[in-house]
Amino acid sequence: MNSKLVGAYGEQLAARHLRIKGYKILAANYRTGVGEIDIIAEKKNVICFVEVKTRKEGGMFSPADAVDYHKQENIRGSAAAYMNKYALKNKMRFDIIEVFMSDNNEVRSINHIENAF
Repeated sequence: MNSKLVGAYGEQLAARHLRIKGYKILAANYRTGVGEIDIIAEKKNVICFVEVKTRKEGGMFSPADAVDYHKQENIRGSAAAYMNKYALKNKMRFDIIEVFMSDNNEVRSINHIENAF
């Protein structure tokens, strides 16, 4: 499976994980001139902007390490655009979901980091 397919599969798994935890998915792959947000979800009146990172197990760095300052700023800008577009006044949160896969592309674990940045 190529990296785009692995990433898309990880995003599907992350969305399912969020639904199971009681989140409502508002949007996926939301694009603005600033960047993209993988998943926008809501729970208890909090809008969560979620970056999903899917990696093979045993890597040197955690998937969350790939969400550097520049990526965070792009997500913040896209989140502001989303909130403005829909005139939302909800509290906001920025999460990361790490999806860990085996070498055979089997899901090993999903780690949801709330308030990641």
